[in-house]
Amino acid sequence: MAGISSWLWIAASAASVGSASAPTAPGPTSIAASAAVAQSSGYSWETYKTRLAGLARIQGVREATIQAYVPGLDMNSRVIELERTEPQAHSSGGVVGVLSPYLRRHVTSSIIARGRANYSEHYSALQRLEARYGVDPAVLMSIWGMETSYGTVTGSTDLLNALSSLGYYGRRRQMFEGEFVSALKLIDMGVPRYMLKGSWAGATGYPQFMPSVALRLRADGDGDGYADIWRNELDGLASIAAYMRDAGWKPNTPWGIAVRTPSNLNRYAIVSRITAPRCPQVYRRMSRWLTMREWRAMGVRPIGRSLRDSEMAALIEPDGPNATAYLLTTNYRSILDYNCSNFYAISVGVLADAIARR
Repeated sequence: MAGISSWLWIAASAASVGSASAPTAPGPTSIAASAAVAQSSGYSWETYKTRLAGLARIQGVREATIQAYVPGLDMNSRVIELERTEPQAHSSGGVVGVLSPYLRRHVTSSIIARGRANYSEHYSALQRLEARYGVDPAVLMSIWGMETSYGTVTGSTDLLNALSSLGYYGRRRQMFEGEFVSALKLIDMGVPRYMLKGSWAGATGYPQFMPSVALRLRADGDGDGYADIWRNELDGLASIAAYMRDAGWKPNTPWGIAVRTPSNLNRYAIVSRITAPRCPQVYRRMSRWLTMREWRAMGVRPIGRSLRDSEMAALIEPDGPNATAYLLTTNYRSILDYNCSNFYAISVGVLADAIARR
Protein backbone atom coordinates (compact mmCIF):
# COMPACT_ATOMS: atom_id res chain seq x y z
CA MET A 1 0.00 0.00 0.00
CA ALA A 2 1.56 3.21 -1.20
CA GLY A 3 2.11 6.06 1.17
CA ILE A 4 1.82 4.49 4.61
CA SER A 5 4.31 3.10 7.10
CA SER A 6 5.14 -0.61 6.90
CA TRP A 7 3.85 -1.42 10.39
CA LEU A 8 0.34 -0.78 9.12
CA TRP A 9 0.56 -3.02 6.07
CA ILE A 10 -0.59 -6.35 7.42
CA ALA A 11 -4.03 -5.09 8.42
CA ALA A 12 -4.41 -2.15 6.06
CA SER A 13 -3.63 -4.14 2.92
CA ALA A 14 -5.79 -7.17 3.64
CA ALA A 15 -6.57 -7.23 -0.07
CA SER A 16 -3.03 -8.39 -0.77
CA VAL A 17 -3.77 -11.77 0.79
CA GLY A 18 -7.17 -12.06 -0.83
CA SER A 19 -9.17 -11.52 2.33
CA ALA A 20 -12.14 -9.22 2.79
CA SER A 21 -11.71 -5.80 4.32
CA ALA A 22 -12.23 -5.40 8.03
CA PRO A 23 -15.87 -4.80 8.96
CA THR A 24 -16.78 -1.35 10.14
CA ALA A 25 -19.49 -2.21 12.62
CA PRO A 26 -18.29 -1.41 16.14
CA GLY A 27 -18.23 -4.08 18.80
CA PRO A 28 -18.25 -3.66 22.58
CA THR A 29 -14.47 -3.53 22.82
CA SER A 30 -14.14 -0.90 20.10
CA ILE A 31 -16.85 1.24 21.68
CA ALA A 32 -14.98 1.14 24.97
CA ALA A 33 -11.75 2.04 23.18
CA SER A 34 -13.29 5.05 21.44
CA ALA A 35 -14.77 6.23 24.73
CA ALA A 36 -11.30 6.10 26.26
CA VAL A 37 -9.99 8.11 23.31
CA ALA A 38 -12.63 10.77 23.82
CA GLN A 39 -11.67 11.05 27.47
CA SER A 40 -7.92 11.33 26.82
CA SER A 41 -7.75 13.30 23.56
CA GLY A 42 -9.03 16.60 24.88
CA TYR A 43 -11.74 16.73 22.22
CA SER A 44 -15.30 15.60 22.01
CA TRP A 45 -16.17 14.09 18.63
CA GLU A 46 -18.21 17.16 17.68
CA THR A 47 -15.38 19.51 18.70
CA TYR A 48 -12.91 17.44 16.72
CA LYS A 49 -15.03 17.77 13.58
CA THR A 50 -14.79 21.55 14.01
CA ARG A 51 -11.01 21.16 14.11
CA LEU A 52 -11.06 19.12 10.88
CA ALA A 53 -13.19 21.76 9.17
CA GLY A 54 -10.67 24.41 10.16
CA LEU A 55 -7.74 22.39 8.84
CA ALA A 56 -9.55 21.85 5.57
CA ARG A 57 -10.23 25.60 5.16
CA ILE A 58 -6.60 26.45 5.82
CA GLN A 59 -5.57 24.05 3.07
CA GLY A 60 -7.99 25.44 0.52
CA VAL A 61 -10.83 22.93 0.51
CA ARG A 62 -14.02 24.50 -0.82
CA GLU A 63 -16.46 25.59 1.86
CA ALA A 64 -19.28 23.77 0.11
CA THR A 65 -17.34 20.52 0.40
CA ILE A 66 -16.60 21.10 4.07
CA GLN A 67 -20.23 21.84 4.87
CA ALA A 68 -21.45 18.87 2.86
CA TYR A 69 -19.21 16.23 4.40
CA VAL A 70 -17.65 17.24 7.72
CA PRO A 71 -20.66 17.87 10.02
CA GLY A 72 -22.16 14.46 9.25
CA LEU A 73 -19.04 12.42 9.88
CA ASP A 74 -19.59 9.26 11.95
CA MET A 75 -16.94 7.88 14.27
CA ASN A 76 -15.75 4.45 13.15
CA SER A 77 -14.82 2.74 16.40
CA ARG A 78 -13.72 -0.39 14.59
CA VAL A 79 -10.82 1.35 12.81
CA ILE A 80 -9.78 2.92 16.14
CA GLU A 81 -9.64 -0.53 17.67
CA LEU A 82 -7.59 -1.87 14.75
CA GLU A 83 -5.18 1.06 15.01
CA ARG A 84 -4.93 0.68 18.78
CA THR A 85 -4.14 -3.05 18.69
CA GLU A 86 -1.86 -3.23 15.62
CA PRO A 87 1.68 -3.29 17.02
CA GLN A 88 4.71 -2.63 14.85
CA ALA A 89 6.06 -6.06 15.70
CA HIS A 90 3.45 -7.63 13.43
CA SER A 91 5.26 -6.23 10.40
CA SER A 92 7.02 -8.96 8.44
CA GLY A 93 9.47 -6.37 7.17
CA GLY A 94 11.73 -6.45 10.21
CA VAL A 95 13.53 -9.36 11.82
CA VAL A 96 10.41 -11.43 12.48
CA GLY A 97 10.08 -14.88 10.93
CA VAL A 98 11.37 -16.41 7.71
CA LEU A 99 10.23 -15.85 4.14
CA SER A 100 9.48 -19.30 2.71
CA PRO A 101 6.14 -19.93 4.53
CA TYR A 102 5.03 -16.40 3.63
CA LEU A 103 5.81 -16.97 -0.05
CA ARG A 104 3.86 -20.23 -0.04
CA ARG A 105 0.81 -18.45 1.36
CA HIS A 106 0.94 -15.38 -0.87
CA VAL A 107 2.55 -16.33 -4.18
CA THR A 108 0.11 -19.12 -4.96
CA SER A 109 -0.65 -20.94 -8.19
CA SER A 110 -3.96 -19.07 -8.30
CA ILE A 111 -2.50 -15.57 -8.06
CA ILE A 112 0.16 -16.49 -10.63
CA ALA A 113 -2.43 -17.87 -13.07
CA ARG A 114 -4.70 -14.86 -12.70
CA GLY A 115 -1.72 -12.56 -13.08
CA ARG A 116 -0.73 -14.25 -16.33
CA ALA A 117 -4.30 -13.98 -17.63
CA ASN A 118 -4.48 -10.27 -16.80
CA TYR A 119 -1.01 -9.73 -18.25
CA SER A 120 -2.11 -11.28 -21.54
CA GLU A 121 -5.36 -9.33 -21.58
CA HIS A 122 -3.60 -6.00 -21.05
CA TYR A 123 -0.40 -6.83 -22.92
CA SER A 124 -0.50 -4.00 -25.48
CA ALA A 125 -1.42 -1.40 -22.88
CA LEU A 126 1.30 -2.68 -20.54
CA GLN A 127 3.89 -2.28 -23.29
CA ARG A 128 2.77 1.32 -23.78
CA LEU A 129 3.04 1.95 -20.04
CA GLU A 130 6.55 0.51 -20.02
CA ALA A 131 7.55 2.83 -22.87
CA ARG A 132 6.03 5.79 -21.00
CA TYR A 133 7.27 5.09 -17.47
CA GLY A 134 10.14 2.62 -17.89
CA VAL A 135 8.73 0.22 -15.29
CA ASP A 136 8.62 -3.55 -15.78
CA PRO A 137 4.99 -4.41 -16.71
CA ALA A 138 5.13 -7.66 -14.76
CA VAL A 139 5.98 -5.69 -11.61
CA LEU A 140 2.95 -3.45 -12.21
CA MET A 141 0.77 -6.52 -12.54
CA SER A 142 2.32 -8.10 -9.45
CA ILE A 143 1.74 -5.04 -7.25
CA TRP A 144 -1.86 -4.89 -8.46
CA GLY A 145 -2.25 -8.55 -7.57
CA MET A 146 -0.65 -8.21 -4.14
CA GLU A 147 -2.58 -5.07 -3.23
CA THR A 148 -6.09 -5.90 -4.40
CA SER A 149 -6.05 -9.42 -5.88
CA TYR A 150 -6.26 -7.80 -9.34
CA GLY A 151 -8.99 -5.38 -8.36
CA THR A 152 -11.32 -7.86 -6.70
CA VAL A 153 -10.70 -6.73 -3.10
CA THR A 154 -10.23 -2.98 -2.80
CA GLY A 155 -11.88 -2.42 0.60
CA SER A 156 -15.32 -1.18 1.59
CA THR A 157 -14.56 1.15 4.51
CA ASP A 158 -15.74 4.75 4.11
CA LEU A 159 -12.53 6.79 3.94
CA LEU A 160 -13.82 10.05 5.41
CA ASN A 161 -15.22 8.34 8.50
CA ALA A 162 -12.14 6.13 8.89
CA LEU A 163 -9.52 8.85 8.45
CA SER A 164 -11.29 11.30 10.72
CA SER A 165 -11.68 8.59 13.38
CA LEU A 166 -8.01 7.65 13.15
CA GLY A 167 -7.06 11.30 13.46
CA TYR A 168 -9.32 11.59 16.49
CA TYR A 169 -7.62 8.60 18.12
CA GLY A 170 -4.38 10.53 17.83
CA ARG A 171 -1.55 7.99 17.61
CA ARG A 172 -0.79 9.19 14.07
CA ARG A 173 -2.92 12.32 14.22
CA GLN A 174 -0.92 14.55 11.90
CA MET A 175 -0.69 11.87 9.25
CA PHE A 176 -4.35 10.91 9.28
CA GLU A 177 -5.56 14.51 9.43
CA GLY A 178 -3.47 15.23 6.35
CA GLU A 179 -4.96 12.23 4.57
CA PHE A 180 -8.48 13.31 5.57
CA VAL A 181 -7.95 16.75 4.04
CA SER A 182 -6.49 15.12 0.93
CA ALA A 183 -9.64 13.01 0.62
CA LEU A 184 -11.74 16.18 0.73
CA LYS A 185 -9.52 17.64 -2.00
CA LEU A 186 -10.25 14.59 -4.14
CA ILE A 187 -13.94 15.37 -3.72
CA ASP A 188 -13.21 18.96 -4.74
CA MET A 189 -11.67 17.54 -7.91
CA GLY A 190 -14.84 15.66 -8.75
CA VAL A 191 -14.34 12.24 -7.14
CA PRO A 192 -17.70 11.16 -5.67
CA ARG A 193 -17.66 10.31 -1.98
CA TYR A 194 -19.18 6.90 -2.63
CA MET A 195 -16.00 5.97 -4.51
CA LEU A 196 -13.77 6.94 -1.58
CA LYS A 197 -13.75 3.53 0.05
CA GLY A 198 -10.85 1.30 0.88
CA SER A 199 -8.86 -0.30 3.69
CA TRP A 200 -9.43 0.57 7.32
CA ALA A 201 -6.24 2.67 7.28
CA GLY A 202 -7.26 4.76 4.28
CA ALA A 203 -5.74 3.12 1.20
CA THR A 204 -8.05 3.27 -1.80
CA GLY A 205 -8.54 2.18 -5.39
CA TYR A 206 -6.76 -0.40 -7.54
CA PRO A 207 -3.29 0.82 -6.46
CA GLN A 208 -4.32 1.17 -2.79
CA PHE A 209 -3.04 4.74 -2.67
CA MET A 210 -3.46 6.92 0.37
CA PRO A 211 -5.47 10.05 -0.61
CA SER A 212 -2.37 12.28 -0.64
CA VAL A 213 -0.67 9.88 -3.06
CA ALA A 214 -3.80 9.71 -5.22
CA LEU A 215 -3.76 13.50 -5.45
CA ARG A 216 -0.13 13.53 -6.54
CA LEU A 217 0.38 10.46 -8.71
CA ARG A 218 -2.83 8.98 -10.11
CA ALA A 219 -2.45 8.77 -13.87
CA ASP A 220 -4.54 8.36 -17.02
CA GLY A 221 -3.70 5.00 -18.54
CA ASP A 222 -6.23 4.77 -21.38
CA GLY A 223 -6.02 8.29 -22.81
CA ASP A 224 -9.53 9.44 -21.96
CA GLY A 225 -8.24 12.48 -20.05
CA TYR A 226 -9.26 11.28 -16.58
CA ALA A 227 -7.37 9.21 -14.01
CA ASP A 228 -9.92 6.89 -12.39
CA ILE A 229 -8.05 4.55 -10.03
CA TRP A 230 -11.32 3.14 -8.65
CA ARG A 231 -13.00 1.78 -11.79
CA ASN A 232 -10.45 1.83 -14.63
CA GLU A 233 -7.86 -0.93 -14.58
CA LEU A 234 -5.49 0.79 -17.00
CA ASP A 235 -5.60 3.99 -14.95
CA GLY A 236 -4.79 1.92 -11.89
CA LEU A 237 -1.82 0.27 -13.59
CA ALA A 238 -0.58 3.62 -14.97
CA SER A 239 -0.80 5.09 -11.48
CA ILE A 240 1.31 2.27 -10.05
CA ALA A 241 3.83 2.91 -12.84
CA ALA A 242 3.87 6.63 -12.04
CA TYR A 243 4.51 5.83 -8.40
CA MET A 244 7.35 3.43 -9.17
CA ARG A 245 9.03 5.89 -11.52
CA ASP A 246 8.69 8.59 -8.88
CA ALA A 247 10.30 6.17 -6.39
CA GLY A 248 13.38 5.84 -8.61
CA TRP A 249 12.74 2.75 -10.74
CA LYS A 250 15.57 2.19 -13.25
CA PRO A 251 14.44 0.87 -16.65
CA ASN A 252 15.69 -2.43 -18.03
CA THR A 253 16.97 -3.63 -14.66
CA PRO A 254 15.60 -6.57 -12.66
CA TRP A 255 14.33 -6.01 -9.12
CA GLY A 256 16.74 -8.72 -8.01
CA ILE A 257 17.77 -12.30 -8.67
CA ALA A 258 17.75 -15.54 -6.70
CA VAL A 259 21.23 -16.76 -5.75
CA ARG A 260 23.09 -19.44 -3.83
CA THR A 261 25.72 -18.40 -1.32
CA PRO A 262 28.91 -20.38 -0.67
CA SER A 263 29.46 -22.15 2.61
CA ASN A 264 32.54 -20.01 3.32
CA LEU A 265 30.90 -16.64 2.73
CA ASN A 266 32.27 -14.10 5.23
CA ARG A 267 29.01 -12.48 6.33
CA TYR A 268 30.71 -10.18 8.79
CA ALA A 269 32.65 -8.56 5.95
CA ILE A 270 29.47 -7.70 4.04
CA VAL A 271 27.38 -6.30 6.89
CA SER A 272 25.99 -2.87 6.09
CA ARG A 273 27.23 -0.22 8.52
CA ILE A 274 24.65 2.34 7.40
CA THR A 275 21.43 3.02 9.32
CA ALA A 276 18.65 3.80 6.88
CA PRO A 277 16.65 6.94 7.70
CA ARG A 278 13.41 5.14 6.82
CA CYS A 279 12.40 1.60 7.81
CA PRO A 280 15.77 0.78 9.44
CA GLN A 281 14.62 -2.71 10.52
CA VAL A 282 13.82 -3.55 6.92
CA TYR A 283 17.14 -2.36 5.53
CA ARG A 284 19.07 -3.97 8.38
CA ARG A 285 18.47 -7.39 6.84
CA MET A 286 20.35 -6.35 3.69
CA SER A 287 24.11 -6.42 3.19
CA ARG A 288 26.27 -3.58 1.96
CA TRP A 289 26.17 -2.84 -1.76
CA LEU A 290 28.69 -4.50 -4.08
CA THR A 291 28.88 -5.01 -7.83
CA MET A 292 27.74 -8.27 -9.39
CA ARG A 293 31.37 -8.84 -10.34
CA GLU A 294 32.36 -8.61 -6.66
CA TRP A 295 29.57 -10.98 -5.60
CA ARG A 296 30.75 -13.52 -8.17
CA ALA A 297 34.28 -13.25 -6.82
CA MET A 298 32.90 -14.16 -3.38
CA GLY A 299 31.28 -17.28 -4.79
CA VAL A 300 27.68 -16.02 -4.92
CA ARG A 301 26.02 -17.72 -7.90
CA PRO A 302 22.77 -16.83 -9.68
CA ILE A 303 19.92 -19.32 -9.89
CA GLY A 304 18.72 -18.59 -13.41
CA ARG A 305 19.19 -15.10 -14.81
CA SER A 306 22.00 -12.84 -13.69
CA LEU A 307 22.81 -9.13 -13.42
CA ARG A 308 25.27 -7.02 -15.37
CA ASP A 309 28.75 -7.23 -13.89
CA SER A 310 28.67 -3.52 -13.03
CA GLU A 311 25.22 -3.62 -11.41
CA MET A 312 25.20 -2.73 -7.72
CA ALA A 313 23.31 -5.16 -5.50
CA ALA A 314 22.76 -6.01 -1.85
CA LEU A 315 22.38 -9.53 -0.49
CA ILE A 316 19.48 -10.69 1.64
CA GLU A 317 19.16 -14.18 3.13
CA PRO A 318 15.56 -14.19 4.40
CA ASP A 319 15.64 -17.88 5.37
CA GLY A 320 19.17 -17.84 6.73
CA PRO A 321 22.35 -19.45 5.34
CA ASN A 322 22.14 -22.47 3.01
CA ALA A 323 18.77 -21.43 1.57
CA THR A 324 17.68 -19.33 -1.38
CA ALA A 325 19.01 -15.80 -1.09
CA TYR A 326 18.53 -12.74 -3.30
CA LEU A 327 20.76 -10.08 -4.76
CA LEU A 328 18.66 -6.92 -4.76
CA THR A 329 19.11 -3.97 -7.11
CA THR A 330 18.12 -0.36 -6.51
CA ASN A 331 14.75 -1.21 -8.06
CA TYR A 332 14.02 -3.31 -4.98
CA ARG A 333 14.20 -0.09 -2.98
CA SER A 334 11.48 1.33 -5.24
CA ILE A 335 9.22 -1.58 -4.29
CA LEU A 336 10.05 -0.95 -0.63
CA ASP A 337 8.97 2.64 -1.15
CA TYR A 338 5.56 1.33 -2.15
CA ASN A 339 5.40 -0.82 0.96
CA CYS A 340 8.37 -0.99 3.30
CA SER A 341 8.36 -4.71 4.06
CA ASN A 342 10.99 -7.17 2.83
CA PHE A 343 8.45 -9.97 2.68
CA TYR A 344 6.11 -7.82 0.60
CA ALA A 345 8.83 -6.58 -1.76
CA ILE A 346 10.35 -10.01 -2.38
CA SER A 347 6.87 -11.43 -2.94
CA VAL A 348 6.18 -8.73 -5.53
CA GLY A 349 9.41 -9.61 -7.32
CA VAL A 350 8.87 -13.37 -7.19
CA LEU A 351 5.28 -13.02 -8.40
CA ALA A 352 6.35 -10.69 -11.22
CA ASP A 353 8.93 -13.20 -12.40
CA ALA A 354 6.35 -15.99 -12.29
CA ILE A 355 3.83 -13.91 -14.23
CA ALA A 356 6.43 -13.13 -16.90
CA ARG A 357 7.68 -16.77 -16.85
CA ARG A 358 11.27 -15.75 -16.14
